[in-house]
Amino acid sequence: MGLLRKLAFAGYYGLVSHLPHSRYLRVFPRIRCWYVERVLGLLEADTRNFVEPGVYLSDGASVRIGKCVQINENVFIQGASIGDFVMLAPGVAIHSRSHRHDRKDVPMVLQGEEEPRPPVIEDDVWIGRNAVILPGVRIGRGALVGAGAVVTKDVEPGAIVGGVPARLIRYR
Repeated sequence: MGLLRKLAFAGYYGLVSHLPHSRYLRVFPRIRCWYVERVLGLLEADTRNFVEPGVYLSDGASVRIGKCVQINENVFIQGASIGDFVMLAPGVAIHSRSHRHDRKDVPMVLQGEEEPRPPVIEDDVWIGRNAVILPGVRIGRGALVGAGAVVTKDVEPGAIVGGVPARLIRYR
């Protein structure tokens, strides 16, 4: 990552991501969106985008976000391809990598990380509060993920899933 990119992320994490919530003044999410769209280049430009405080975007290397996306406070995005018209509730965690743990003779902390496998979240998806999306998962168009769910496998288009691990509840 080049120096300008590092400075851009320092500006985001040091200031922009800490601006007050939209409940206080609607200009703050607009400033965050502008920064993530124009400076970081991670979000497609759209006046309907919404980014609340405390959103973590890693270093942006494997983060791509579509248009008309609502990202609520304290969302963690380690890496993902996120489609259009997606809603991420507060506290959602999207993981693109994990620690290796296959060798018992080496402490897990010393085994390093697996290769990144950014999840794919297709268009028109709603992910509920504090849900966790694990690496390599695809969430199909129009799916809903219930609050607190842990998604370990692909979710079919139009499916409503919930629980730990997430299981099919029904279809929309």
